[in-house]
Amino acid sequence: MNTPQLVVHRDKELMAEAAAARLITKIVDAQASRGYASIVLTGGRNGNGLLAALASAPARDAVDWARLDLWWGDERYLPEGDPDRNDTQARAALLDAVPLDPARVHTMPASDGPYGADVEAAAESYAAELAKAAGPENHGPVPSFDVLMLGVGPDTHVASLFPELPAVRETERTVVGVHGAPKPPPTRISLTLPAIRSAREVWLLAAGEDKAEAAAIALSGAGEIQAPAAGAYGRSRTLWLLDAAAASQLPRSLYPPASA
Repeated sequence: MNTPQLVVHRDKELMAEAAAARLITKIVDAQASRGYASIVLTGGRNGNGLLAALASAPARDAVDWARLDLWWGDERYLPEGDPDRNDTQARAALLDAVPLDPARVHTMPASDGPYGADVEAAAESYAAELAKAAGPENHGPVPSFDVLMLGVGPDTHVASLFPELPAVRETERTVVGVHGAPKPPPTRISLTLPAIRSAREVWLLAAGEDKAEAAAIALSGAGEIQAPAAGAYGRSRTLWLLDAAAASQLPRSLYPPASA
């Protein structure tokens, strides 16, 4: 586990713009060195805010969108096209506006798909898709994502891994069905912590006063079962991107030497 790095921005708009610029750089660098890039998207207001900022970023067209693999960290198990699904929101914010290769956009199954109400079977199918994409250079049955992004919930949840629920305790599977989530909808699909940790870099996004306590808990040495965000880290780098409001309860000792 590497020590998390923190960047604190003045407000959520600046955080989204800076994160979008940072992500463009990571994608372009990966494509230049390896020919393609692999990114895991997150939903929620911060994840969608980043995608909207990317859509309007001046450097957007520096990305070769046809050579970008997109995955999701979690999904609400709802019918395809439902406005509350993360992939529906991502398409509205960015994906429909850029020339992606549809074969490289790996959405999680929908509840009106081939698995119907069987969310566990849907999760297994996504795990199989991840395993198929993983190569011999990867660490196990998951591709080595260049960047995996996660929004941090007010209760410290990331993806759909909620404190104390069975999914956050999973150590073997890479994708699980989530039942009884404390926020609607109760049924979801989520990457597990072992899958999240396969990423080269994990970026945790938190903006707003309602995220301040969660950020303070997760960065103060809390256990991952009680604070799932504390268990989310990358193989080479873990980056917390916060606005001033979300960072307001952090001890000054955690602040980076210079924040934007």
